[in-house]
Amino acid sequence: MELSEFNYYLPEELIAQTPIAKRDESRLMVLDKKTGEIKHKIFRDIIEYLEPGDCLVRNNTKVIPARLYGKKDTGANVEFVLLKNIEGDIWEAMVRPGNKLHVGAKVIFGDGLLQAEILETLQDGTRKVKFFYDGIFNEILDKIGLMPLPPYIHESLKDNDRYQTVYAKYEGSAAAPTAGLHFTEELLQKIEKKGIQIANVTLHVGIGTFRPVKEKNIEDHHMHTEHYYIKDEDAQKINSAKLSGHRVIAVGTTSCRTIETVADEKGLVKQCEGDTGIYIYPGYKFKCLDGLITNFHLPESTLLMLVSALAGKDHIMNAYEEAVKEKYRFFSFGDAMFIK
Repeated sequence: MELSEFNYYLPEELIAQTPIAKRDESRLMVLDKKTGEIKHKIFRDIIEYLEPGDCLVRNNTKVIPARLYGKKDTGANVEFVLLKNIEGDIWEAMVRPGNKLHVGAKVIFGDGLLQAEILETLQDGTRKVKFFYDGIFNEILDKIGLMPLPPYIHESLKDNDRYQTVYAKYEGSAAAPTAGLHFTEELLQKIEKKGIQIANVTLHVGIGTFRPVKEKNIEDHHMHTEHYYIKDEDAQKINSAKLSGHRVIAVGTTSCRTIETVADEKGLVKQCEGDTGIYIYPGYKFKCLDGLITNFHLPESTLLMLVSALAGKDHIMNAYEEAVKEKYRFFSFGDAMFIK
């Protein structure tokens, strides 16, 4: 398939720059993947579309304040975005300006609270970096780091918690699993009270999620990898829904990618840990997933391809055209879609 088939017109003013005041008051487009029928709702109405026995699968990763601004020992300003913890105090980081940060270069952050040395230049231009500090690394990051907001967001974030789901638990992401940002504690309690199981998976979202597809033929695109794990108790909840004929509904594309990576041919999952580079585009046969709660994605992105694989490209492109016409808010801080 041609990349251009996944393009659509989006006025810049529809790209949400800040979170909505109340998480569950964002808009919700409900799309029937069989018929293409569209309904317009408010996010808290999602409970109307969930049935007792269904299993909601959410990603409980936690975003770290991974953007760091510092100075080289020469005084030059530099920027790091932490991508992945390799081991101990050694990280993979995206660095700017790359031409000033060669092996051996030293950088100081937060008036000396944190120091770094470039150990190696990796294949894609990122760097292997070692950090030096006194105290606890994550506490220092909380003091001097900023949330690594996507490149299309130009407003500063006043409250870091708004780029975090209310159920975020395990630190390690460089980007939020944004479909989960719409849930409140109260809404989740109502969902559980209705008899819907909630299962957790953990997939640490990498900055590669924003990497554009450059190949003309989408099948030639090479997908980035991300680390995931599923606990036994959560695998059992997913399997219970599947075996009893109920639906497995993922909150976000990251949860979807995790369960589709580990599911067997019967759609069952098990406790496991690993790295996934799964690439889902039209023609893919879903093994575990029945429904998806997601945001509106960038033109020509792998995430738009994933939702097109689930609901059909024509239904999705029609829904996006409708969303533009109805002035939905797009991308990370934008409105939601439920593909049922």
